Amino acid sequence: MTVTNSDASTGLQSVDRALQVLELLAEWGSGGVSELATEIGVHKSTAFRLLGALEAREMVQQDSERGKYRLGFGLVRLARSVNVQLELTEQARPLTDELARTLGESINVAVLREHFAVNVVQSRGQASVVSQNWMGQLTPLHATSSGKVLLAHLESAEQAQLLGRELDRFTPNTHSDPEDLKQELRRVLELGYAVTYGELELGLNAVAVPVRGEDGRVLAALSASGPSYRLSPERITEALGPLQVTAANLSRRMGHWGDVS
Repeated sequence: MTVTNSDASTGLQSVDRALQVLELLAEWGSGGVSELATEIGVHKSTAFRLLGALEAREMVQQDSERGKYRLGFGLVRLARSVNVQLELTEQARPLTDELARTLGESINVAVLREHFAVNVVQSRGQASVVSQNWMGQLTPLHATSSGKVLLAHLESAEQAQLLGRELDRFTPNTHSDPEDLKQELRRVLELGYAVTYGELELGLNAVAVPVRGEDGRVLAALSASGPSYRLSPERITEALGPLQVTAANLSRRMGHWGDVS
C-alpha cells in the first residue's frame, strides 16, 4: 500500500488533535464531546471518533452518569514506564561507572523497545576508551548478550512472536535459526546469563545478566562488552561474578530483594 503525502498529513493532524484533547482534559478535569469539538475546531463526529480511539487505549474514560470524558488509567501506565526508566538510569549510573573501573570494559544497561534492545546507560572503563558508543542505539535482540537476556525472560507468546520475525545474520557467528535460538534462550534461563562471541560484530564479545524490578520481572540487562582479544571466554568467566553482584545491587535499588538470576 502506498502512503501519500496527504495520508501522512491527515495522520499527523489526527495525532495532534488527540494530543490536544488529552491536554484539554488535563486542564479541565473533564469535558464533553461538544465542548471538546468546539475547542479544537472540529465537527462533533470527529471529536467523538478521537475520544473513541483514546478510550480504546484507556487514555480517556467516560463518566457514565454525566457523559463526560476524563483522563484514563492508561496514561498512568505510560507515566509509570517513564518513571521506571528514569529511575533505572539514575540508579544504574554510579554502579556501572564503578564496574567499568573494575573491569576496564564498556558496561551497558539495555531495555526492551519493540523488537530491539536499546542501551540507556553506558560507562566506559580505562581499557574501553576506543570502544564504540552504544548509548541510545537500537541493537538486535538475537545477536547481543543483553538482547538474549531480555528475550529469554519474555512470556512465551511474546518471545515466539519476536522469534517469528526474520532474524538477520550480521556475522558468520550470528545465531539466526529460531529453533537453535530457542534452545540457547533456555540455557540463558538455566545459567542466569547470556554470552555472545562476535555475533553482532566480528571481534566483539559480551556477557549480560538480568536486572529485576520490584515485582521480580526483568526490567533490563546489564552487560560488559569488549574486543575478543581482551574479553576472552576466560576473562568473561572472571567478569561474570562482579557483573552479577552489580546487577543484584541495581535490582535492590529498583525494589527487588530476591535472586536476580
